[in-house]
Amino acid sequence: MAAIPSLLRRLAIVVATTAMVILLPSPSVAGDPDLLQDICVADLTSTVKVNGYACKAAAAVTADDFYFSGLGGAGNTSASAYGSAVTGANVEKVPGLNTLGVSMSRIDYAPGGGLNPPHTHPRATEMVFVLQGTLDVGFVTAANNRLVARTLAPGDVFVFPRGLVHFQRNAGDGPAAVLSAFNSQLPGTQSLAAALFAASPELPDAVLAKAFQVGTKEVDKIKARLAPKKA
Repeated sequence: MAAIPSLLRRLAIVVATTAMVILLPSPSVAGDPDLLQDICVADLTSTVKVNGYACKAAAAVTADDFYFSGLGGAGNTSASAYGSAVTGANVEKVPGLNTLGVSMSRIDYAPGGGLNPPHTHPRATEMVFVLQGTLDVGFVTAANNRLVARTLAPGDVFVFPRGLVHFQRNAGDGPAAVLSAFNSQLPGTQSLAAALFAASPELPDAVLAKAFQVGTKEVDKIKARLAPKKA
């Protein structure tokens, strides 16, 4: 009989310990999610490597660190083989964005098919607001390669989820433009065509030929068009 009280005490300890584990905050959500200082203007000249940029000395911060005027005018779409021009307003252009987790860009599209080709932003979701023109836009889901697409008009908004392949194409006869917003100070852009056919060192022809189910001659033709021009 003496063993029964001992067993009950052990059971009580187990129950109490379990209750404490359930009621205590989860370690996965512990910590301070907020900024630890008012500003951390990027020191773009620093050699210190962190997740972002090192902070400029507070005494050296000016209003210009938070200012950029490059989104007011249209980009030069004729300079691109795709007929589009992206003007970024990220931390590299606006150092004051460092640690704030937001950025913008303006994208202009040439009339009659100007294209921002299929690409991804590995570090951000993108939201576009159409300034002018008519655009065909879409993204492809990772789960089942489903295309989610529609046509946009001025004033419309469309969202491209983080990391998913997406595109925009001018569907009208006049110029088109959007403003893009990102939840990253430096969202990054990886164009699929350039990543596959203009990588350095090159991806093996045999890999690309089998992946796209074409011959190596076709692969070489695409590489020749996309490869950076050698000096």
